[in-house]
Amino acid sequence: MHEDRNAGTRQFSKHHPKGLSILHEDRDIIVIDKPAGLLTMATEREREKTAYFMLTDYVRKGNPKSNNRIFIVHRLDRETSGIVVFAKTEQAKRFLQDNWHDFSKKYVAVVRGSLKEKDGIIESYLAENQVYRVYSVSNPAKGKFSKTGYRVLRENQKFSLLEIDLFTGTKNQIRVHFSEMGHPVAGDQTYGTAEKGLKRMALHSMQISFVHPFSKAEISLKAEIPSCFFELVR
Repeated sequence: MHEDRNAGTRQFSKHHPKGLSILHEDRDIIVIDKPAGLLTMATEREREKTAYFMLTDYVRKGNPKSNNRIFIVHRLDRETSGIVVFAKTEQAKRFLQDNWHDFSKKYVAVVRGSLKEKDGIIESYLAENQVYRVYSVSNPAKGKFSKTGYRVLRENQKFSLLEIDLFTGTKNQIRVHFSEMGHPVAGDQTYGTAEKGLKRMALHSMQISFVHPFSKAEISLKAEIPSCFFELVR
């Protein structure tokens, strides 16, 4: 008998997590558009105001005794918005993580200044120091190989709107690569500076294409680019 992997997903609407947009859901995975400012998972300081906590409550339909749960496949920085994929089973999590490097991930960002090269590839070895700041190192043995592709979509005298291909997934990779080029992401207070009138960092996980862990069909999803990004490059 064929099992309908999409059956029963609509019954969760009553407990839909406030502030989260669900882009795709079935029996194996759930994909959201995370707002900027929300943690993907808990930290020592914050346990409940996270996408993981909200989605766990969602799949349990408000019943804390439910055995339903979700599994973290990857995460976005707190300040970054956009697509985050979660699994509903351990098997789905393992499949997605084992094949993560083969999936296509596109971001969009607004960076300071005008880039001399309007498209290109940035490669470096990234390491992290004791205060959790990431930076490039010249010795491959001391860092993780990181590769970022980009092209300029729009620009003005102050900012550039970029489409970014994330070929590897090192922590803070996009932020560090463009900061070290002299073009930090707008609003990035760690690797750049705050921007007047911009209440968030201008980095967004826009698109992902991956193989479904059960059906093996290709799933391609998009999250709408925040309007404030376009305002910066008018």
